[in-house]
Parts: sequence; structure tokens; C-alpha cells
Amino acid sequence: MDDGLIVVTGASGRIGRRLAVRLAAEGAQQRLVVRSPDRAPQLPGTETEIALSPGYLDVGSMRAAFAGARTVFLVSGRESADRVTEHRAAVDAAVDAGVERVVYLSFMGAAPDATFTFARDHWATEEHIRASGLRYTFLRDCLYHDAIVRFVGEDGVIRGPAGQGRVAAVAHDDVADVATAVLLDERDHAHDGQAYDVTGPTAYPLAEAAQSLSSATGRAIRYEPETVEQAYASRAGYGAEPWEVEGWVTSYEAIATGELEPTSPTVRRLAGRPAQSFSEWLTLNPAAWEHLRA
Repeated sequence: MDDGLIVVTGASGRIGRRLAVRLAAEGAQQRLVVRSPDRAPQLPGTETEIALSPGYLDVGSMRAAFAGARTVFLVSGRESADRVTEHRAAVDAAVDAGVERVVYLSFMGAAPDATFTFARDHWATEEHIRASGLRYTFLRDCLYHDAIVRFVGEDGVIRGPAGQGRVAAVAHDDVADVATAVLLDERDHAHDGQAYDVTGPTAYPLAEAAQSLSSATGRAIRYEPETVEQAYASRAGYGAEPWEVEGWVTSYEAIATGELEPTSPTVRRLAGRPAQSFSEWLTLNPAAWEHLRA
């Protein structure tokens, strides 16, 4: 086993790619796990990228990806009806490969009775990791700022049953900085057994987000609350599976209940700088909302 080798799963994704760049800048030795080799970032200190079939269910590939590594950064798999099964397979493969430590990208409020149904998947994964015997740290992200942008419909309206609730959304860059700090800090196993909420600096209502987007894009964008029944009806024509629609709707419901409102000092404490507010994020990431311009 190479004590310095870190395996980064999902290395072509929005968190994994950012994390891989940061680890390379710190001189870390890493192995990047991607679905397609041509999507992997080309960085110093990385081993040959390992391409996996969709999901984490290719157990042989996962064991090979984890072989010889001490630490794995496990990005949650794509939303699917059997995502928990995929996560459990990845955790079991890590155990079989002799991995000692996993840092898992979870979700804020992960619990068996979470309003947001996908947060329940994260809780089930966390429980499996706890039972595995691996050393672990959970990074429980709030919704991302760019998810709020994607809430905007083609007509410039954010519709959903969020009521007047607030969301402490966070930037991908902030999460990547926190993950870098946790992965590289092994002093006294300080992060073992910890579950860190990773949020923005303040929680904001969707009406305020709409105002910020209107100012940035020069287009009138507004928030229109829906009832839960209206939300399901308005999404019925998308052709999505019931579990997916339920995930969409309950993400708004979790805002309404206040489950995504609490803010955490994790970014400031571990990354050493303030987390990005929504307005700051809009300024730094114009490509994320360019399509909404008037």
C-alpha cells in the first residue's frame, strides 16, 4: 500500500475535477477514477485513469481502482433508483482492496426521515460506511448555487413548493477546498468520524435568488410558490421516473421545512476563507447563468 495515494472518484465531475486540480497543486499522489478516460483532467502526480462502466456496480473495476490506496474520496453516484446499492458496492470494494479511509460526499440533513428523498440515500450510504470498519469523514453539502440557477424555467420563473423557506446553498469551489483540506490533513486522525455540513455563508429565500439573477442577467426572473400537488402536476409531463420526480419536488419541500437553512462555519474553518455568497458566486461564474440572459 502507498500511504500517500489518494483515489478520487468522479474526477471528471464538478467536484472531482476541482478536487483533483487542488490535490495536484499540493503535490499529492492521486489516482483519478472516471467513466471515460478522455474526460479525465491531465495533471501531474496522477496515475493512469481507470474507466468504469456506468455506476459503481462493476466490482472488479472498483477493486482495481482502489488497489494500493490508503484513502478514497467517494463522490455520490448519479441519482438513480438503485444508487444506494451502487454506493454499498463501492464501499465493499474499498474494504476488499485494503483501503483504510473514505471521505464521502454526502448531503446536508442526511437522515432516514429526511424530507428530501435523496438525502435518505446518503444516510443509508453513511450507515454502510460506518458499519464497514473504514475510517471515515462525511462532507454533507447543501444544495449548490448552480442548482438554484437550474431551478429557473424557460419562462424565467422558479416554481416549487419551497414556501418562504431559505437555503444555505454552497459553491462547488468551496466544497473542493474543504475536501482538499480534509484529505491532506491526517494529523492525529482529526477528521475521523466527523460529519461536516458544508454550506454558504448565509441562507437565502428563492425570491431573493430570483432578484439576484434578474440583476445579473438583465431579465425579469421571479419565484412562484407552488403547492406540493401543483409541483407534481407541473412535472408530470417530463417523462421522468416517479423516484426522480419525487426527488425534484422534495428538494423544494426541504427548503420549506427549514432543513436546508442552517449555516455552517466549515468552509471558513477548514478552507481558511469565507464561503461564497450567491451574489459572489454569480460574479465569479457567469458561464453558469449566461443562458438566462435577456
